Amino acid sequence: MERSLRWYDNIIININWFAITSRSQVLTPLIIPLLVQQFVGESAKGTYVGIMRLWALMVAVLIQALIGILSDRSTSRFGRRRPYIAIGTLGEIIIFVFIGFTINLEGMSGYWLLFGLYILSMITSNTSHAATQGLIPDLVPDEKKGIFSGVKALLELPLPLIFVSFVIGDMVAAGNLWGGLVVLMGVLVVCMLITMFVQEQPLQTQPEPMNWMPFLRLVIMTAAFTIIILGIGWLVNLSITATNPLPATTSLYTVAVIGAVGMAIAIVLGVWLSIRISLEEEADKHPSFTWWVVNRLAFLVGVTNIAGFVVFFLQEKFSELAGEKAAGPASRIMMFVGIFILLTVLPSGWLADRYGKKRLLYISNALAITGTAIIVIAPTLTLIYVGGCIIGGAAGLFYSVNWALGTKIVPKEKAGQFLGLSNLAGAGAGAIGAYIGGPIADNKSYVLLMSLYGVLFLLSMFAISKIEEKD
Repeated sequence: MERSLRWYDNIIININWFAITSRSQVLTPLIIPLLVQQFVGESAKGTYVGIMRLWALMVAVLIQALIGILSDRSTSRFGRRRPYIAIGTLGEIIIFVFIGFTINLEGMSGYWLLFGLYILSMITSNTSHAATQGLIPDLVPDEKKGIFSGVKALLELPLPLIFVSFVIGDMVAAGNLWGGLVVLMGVLVVCMLITMFVQEQPLQTQPEPMNWMPFLRLVIMTAAFTIIILGIGWLVNLSITATNPLPATTSLYTVAVIGAVGMAIAIVLGVWLSIRISLEEEADKHPSFTWWVVNRLAFLVGVTNIAGFVVFFLQEKFSELAGEKAAGPASRIMMFVGIFILLTVLPSGWLADRYGKKRLLYISNALAITGTAIIVIAPTLTLIYVGGCIIGGAAGLFYSVNWALGTKIVPKEKAGQFLGLSNLAGAGAGAIGAYIGGPIADNKSYVLLMSLYGVLFLLSMFAISKIEEKD
């Protein structure tokens, strides 16, 4: 007989989100960029971060979907989700040890070793991530899902961002990358061990034979999206090379236009093709859904990659923040972003019902543009923190309202299938912004790249105008 949920089950069921977010906030904005910079040098650091991010994120999409399917069907006596959480976490710890040993390496051999380890890290991390996603739907009754989801939001943001900022960020800024990795490993182990106390019951009935067709469609969709990103990236790189003989100002503006257009095409074409592969004729019946994904992806390209390249941006903007010294301010920016996401995501649902979802999406994009402009032109770190707060507020408003709009426009009988494609925006954001944007920054500047991310919020605003809300 299953026991009723207690107050502490809020923590036990959700604690692994603290580990998952801490991991992403340490690796993506801090350790990976600094190590890549060490291996490939100043002139190509953005390009090689982009290559690594592209392939890692595409792998993440597939692994998360695969583990979701496998854990749904697991008949292990230890439960459906806990074995995958344990395996993913322990695998991640081993990989972190090897990443630590790359700190003393140099050159492209160090880069490619880190590349392989980062791919493996995405596999193990998303094994744990996919299983953790199933705990609330599995174990929490409908009348308690609101409070459990609220605790999830708290443990996912901003608590990990504050922790990373004040503990691991300072270690990395002081050049102690090993110390940062060790603390992160401790966080993962503690959160995993607490999660093992989840009162999960084994699956009692044998699942039906596996239907691999949905996963096969996802593989094809991911491959198509990747090919589009690779193709657009190749064309943008050719264009950058062609503009090098031009006068400096002309070359800068030309690359800016080419980069903005290239990322916009990758977003729109990638979403259009991917949705048609996944939904087939259903896609034509719901055009607003395609524009909803474009709106989501264009916004996330900006927000995600501002965070991903913030270390390089700070190094370029402030000469006193060379090398690891930029990690401390970078983690502070992410902390402010996380806090303001939390402050705005809570009341945004009420605001959306009162003032309209599309209107608030326009406001969130306008705020994001404003925050990005402040970051780009700010002469001091204090003003950059202000810009980060505005972007965080915009993101919190967007996350809640965009999702509420998505749940309203999709067909109710196929909501899971449609909304599942939102992962396309999550992974595609990092892939497009880093793979296409990295070479632009290497050839021109990270200030220019941040400006281009701001321009993509305009594409997000345009997509809003194409969405028709159902009555």
